[in-house]
Amino acid sequence: MASISVEPGGKPMPEREIFSVSRLNREARSLLERGFGSLWLEGEVSNLSRPASGHWYFSLKDDAAQVRCCMFRSRNQLVRLPVQDGAKVVARGRVSLYEARGEFQVVVEHLEDAGEGLLRRRFEELKRRLAAEGLFDPARRKPLPALPRRIGVITTPTGAAIRDILHVLRRRFPPVPVLIYPVAVQGMFAAGEIVDALRLAGRRADCDVLILARGGGSLEDLQSFNDEGVARAVYACPIPVVSGIGHETDFTIVDFVADERAPTPSGAAERVVPDRAEWLRSFAAVERRGTYAVRRRLQELATALGFRTRSLARAHPGARLRQHAQRLDELDTRLRRAVRTGLARRRTLAAQAAALLQRSSPALRLRALGLRHAVARRALAAAGRRNLLAAGGRLESAIRTLHATGPEATLERGYAIVMTGGGRVLRDAVETAPGASLDVRLWRGSLAATVTATTPDLPAGAEPRDPA
Repeated sequence: MASISVEPGGKPMPEREIFSVSRLNREARSLLERGFGSLWLEGEVSNLSRPASGHWYFSLKDDAAQVRCCMFRSRNQLVRLPVQDGAKVVARGRVSLYEARGEFQVVVEHLEDAGEGLLRRRFEELKRRLAAEGLFDPARRKPLPALPRRIGVITTPTGAAIRDILHVLRRRFPPVPVLIYPVAVQGMFAAGEIVDALRLAGRRADCDVLILARGGGSLEDLQSFNDEGVARAVYACPIPVVSGIGHETDFTIVDFVADERAPTPSGAAERVVPDRAEWLRSFAAVERRGTYAVRRRLQELATALGFRTRSLARAHPGARLRQHAQRLDELDTRLRRAVRTGLARRRTLAAQAAALLQRSSPALRLRALGLRHAVARRALAAAGRRNLLAAGGRLESAIRTLHATGPEATLERGYAIVMTGGGRVLRDAVETAPGASLDVRLWRGSLAATVTATTPDLPAGAEPRDPA
């Protein structure tokens, strides 16, 4: 909330911004969380409280100060160390403010023992430094031999790790000999002994691969394998090194420097030798393939030998002579058959020519033509008589038709034919005029007449026309 004040002289005072308590605590919490972020804190646990909600509330203190902390149930369930008042711990968390009470506090997300935390910090610092130098670069790692002539094992000779390694090697590939370099795997002298063993193995070059192993343990127990000298000795070793340290969840500096990391000592033994059963299966497969290849080659050679034997038999002079003799007999038979066939064909052709000559004789043809001429003459005479009879009948029929339909018959019945002076038959009275000369033919004789008048036969209502 903002307000404006006025000075006694009438001049307005600067505007004041008034915070509520909740806003102040909220802004302060935001500033703290953004300013610090996540951090590590070391101290002694005190005033530990575990209410029914499952959350933890406690203080971390040192000789001069203390700070309130809370760890919510979802995070404290992951803690594996016993937490109680007086315990020395290292905590990772976020600086914050509990707004409801305005209390400065740290929200803890991870908790570990103070001693282990120091070792882990040293581990992380060495890891970053060696990685920056390139000791962890995968490109410089040496490949493991497919079948080593001898395997070197750097470990304690009395631990469970060497028993597990030897058991796996005997089970997987017994013929490979094993050379043990006995060393201490924990304690103040362990790192030096491991470095000496790596250098000795590199100088002697008795082995094709080295296994650096030990059984599981706490972070303090594995410190020999987090030593910088050991890491550099592994890096400098000319022989490939396989690390098999602790359990699968344990990681050491040596695991990052080694040419290959195995989760356990038994796993390291499995990495350095092939599986005997797998090799036997491979050998059996190779044997089967070789047997099949040999059999197939023998079959090919047998086929080739048979082919060459048959070729040699075909190329033998006796075989060729027998073939030529058989060919000669065949040609002789074919020649005799061809001669007989030719003669028979010529006899047939001669008979056909004689028959054709006989059929083509002029006497035969003249006799045939004479017969045809006699038959044709008789047929012609008969046809002439028939045609004359038919023509006479048609003539009589035409005469009768002409007599019945001709003009003579019409004139005989009393009709006449009137013609103009030019000889044109007159059919209509309008075709002439009074004074015109006409010829009239009768059945017997003809008349010359002159037109005195014309009476045209007009249709009803029509008027006569002028002949002019």
